[in-house]
Amino acid sequence: MELTINGKKHRIDVPPDMPLLWVLRDELGLVGTKFGCGVAACGACTVHVGGQAVRSCVTPVGEVNAPVTTIEGIGTPDSLAVIQQAWIDHQVAQCGYCQSGQIMQAAALLADNPSPTNLEIDEAMQGNLCRCGTYPRIRAAIHNAARRLRGG
Repeated sequence: MELTINGKKHRIDVPPDMPLLWVLRDELGLVGTKFGCGVAACGACTVHVGGQAVRSCVTPVGEVNAPVTTIEGIGTPDSLAVIQQAWIDHQVAQCGYCQSGQIMQAAALLADNPSPTNLEIDEAMQGNLCRCGTYPRIRAAIHNAARRLRGG
């Protein structure tokens, strides 16, 4: 089967029921997407499929019919995505384990809603758990990124 991941085409030979997470990590070496719970309850494995945030731990690779973007694909070390820079500016990460999933969920939110309210942020982010409790900083970073994306 062929997948487009972060703008590059990849040919993979795996069972169609293999979770996308394991294709990314084990087959392609894209380890920025994390395994958290395996049941789509924590959000650590969030990636974009066709621009929509999905939990890759429960998404069978055989059902992926659109380009996939992982945390490795939204910015580069020389040119961070706006949301990544906002994360740094607000010192969101503590342990950092959930951050790739948090950032991917936030990026999807901002793509759909360039001016989210606190309630809209909380609703969009509720499936992404942070054991360190950095939720106020996450919200602030999302507001900051939204302002920057709107040119403010």
